[in-house]
Amino acid sequence: MKRKTGLKIVTAVILMSAFSSCKKISQKSQSVVYSDYASFDWFDYRGNDDAYQNLTKSDVDYLNPVLAGFYPDPTICRVEEKFYLVNSSFCYFPGLPIFESTDLVHWKQIGNIIDRREQADFGNSRLSGGMYAPTIRYNKGRFYVICTNVSGVGNFIVTAKNPAGPWSNPIVLPDVNGIDPDIFFDEDGKVYITHNGPPPNNISLHDGHRAIYMLEYDLEKQKTTTSPKLVINGGTDMSKKPVWIEGPHVIKKNGFYYLLCAQGGTGFNHSEVIFRSKNIYGPYESYVNNPILTQTPLDPNRKNLVSTTGHADFVELPNGDWWSVFLGCRPYEGDFYNMGRETFMMPVEWKNDWPEIVGGNEPIPMIHKRPNLPLSKEKIEPLNGNFVSKDDFDSSKLDLKWSFIRTPKEKWCDLINGNLLIKPRPESIHAETNFSFIGRRQQHLKFEASVKFEFNPKDNLQVAGLTAFQNEKHYFLIGKRMNADHKLEVFVERTADKINNGKSEIIAKKELLDSGKPLFVKIEGNGRWYSFYYKTTEKQDWILLIKDVDGVILSTKEAGGFVGTYLGMYASSEHF
Repeated sequence: MKRKTGLKIVTAVILMSAFSSCKKISQKSQSVVYSDYASFDWFDYRGNDDAYQNLTKSDVDYLNPVLAGFYPDPTICRVEEKFYLVNSSFCYFPGLPIFESTDLVHWKQIGNIIDRREQADFGNSRLSGGMYAPTIRYNKGRFYVICTNVSGVGNFIVTAKNPAGPWSNPIVLPDVNGIDPDIFFDEDGKVYITHNGPPPNNISLHDGHRAIYMLEYDLEKQKTTTSPKLVINGGTDMSKKPVWIEGPHVIKKNGFYYLLCAQGGTGFNHSEVIFRSKNIYGPYESYVNNPILTQTPLDPNRKNLVSTTGHADFVELPNGDWWSVFLGCRPYEGDFYNMGRETFMMPVEWKNDWPEIVGGNEPIPMIHKRPNLPLSKEKIEPLNGNFVSKDDFDSSKLDLKWSFIRTPKEKWCDLINGNLLIKPRPESIHAETNFSFIGRRQQHLKFEASVKFEFNPKDNLQVAGLTAFQNEKHYFLIGKRMNADHKLEVFVERTADKINNGKSEIIAKKELLDSGKPLFVKIEGNGRWYSFYYKTTEKQDWILLIKDVDGVILSTKEAGGFVGTYLGMYASSEHF
């Protein structure tokens, strides 16, 4: 058992370079004392969803979702025997997480495509701004990711020879007007960008009227070379007033160009539709059996409910099989989901030169026969099913699962002696800033998240602790503070727009009699309900502070936006 150094005697050094991540300390840097920092000894996450309890999984099966928690808008490509998958990340930083797999079932995060401030500075943007739906493709020894930064340069391309990075700075695409861009490399060497955009002549014939456009791109000159050409107006059938055609991906097979698009909006009516043409610019024919993926018409009371499915991408296996990845949600009590949009996977079946997602109009299964690929034997921390994930902060840098909120402009955390040290700064969780927060995704409906930490507040504005965070106006926080009587206490704070006029409120508190000890705090989630616990010694039983608080405030339906709940460590010097 390692022995960790407490805050009272920690003296170390701090990096003076630009902030990129929390790393162990360089001896060439300037000395600093960390007595004012919050020191986190470990973070323990345990997922235990009921849906997986009675499933018997063998080596020929996989579990859905393949990436649990807030991993929306998946895009995928294959390079020889390996697969690469990227997700949207909005204003979390580093951005655009990239995963690698050899069997499509076991995914390992190998990096983040946006990991430097010069690539994207989210400033004070709303949390659901930033990086929208990307596309990843590979061509002649180089990876390409095209994406939209709605809080910055708009549409851009980044490239890399190694998918783990480093990735280039953004190549800006000023002539691409819209979101959700796709890049397609045709057999004749031409390159096309396809994207969602405003309706023709910017005249909406109905609410949600959008269109899909296409234009050519010159790889050498790094710019578009043609004007945008309208390829899809509105969606599958304009007489039915289709809405929010978006997320296009172009693939080619058997002489046909296929245009895969999301339609219906990314909520309950989300779906995936397919078009085809013999010509890259169309005209495109809508498949008579569209949509090829939706859960909208199904019984809302079905078991192991998956909803809002859509925004798919396809990949071909070496043996000629095809598979799809797409987003979906696991709601409770109808249309409430706290984890945001997750990555699911299902096979693709071709019928008369049209692709269909197998079971795409039936309930998405939680367990399914896996792809016909050799099963990976690499030991990888699981990203689906029920699992335990504990970080003792022994590494030289933060694990890739950790995220910050917006782009850090300074260094405010360190890893030293097996502790994660977080500096309380004036920035607070209430404001759209880069406050002192390091978090990971909530990945289960039923979970426990706990931390052990030390913190010695000097006044009643300073706090540190553990938060279940959806956005700055919708979160829970269990932490340590000094009250108005200058006594230390553990407390639970709730903030929600529809409660207490949107003001933060303390919903539970308890005086801490032994202020010199570490504090252990825990959040338990069970669907809609969240409970909060604490203790002051390792062997002590957890003490309930408040039970079954309504966690619907963390749902997308209540909080708005496009992200999912994070569970994170937080500190501020001016919280209240």
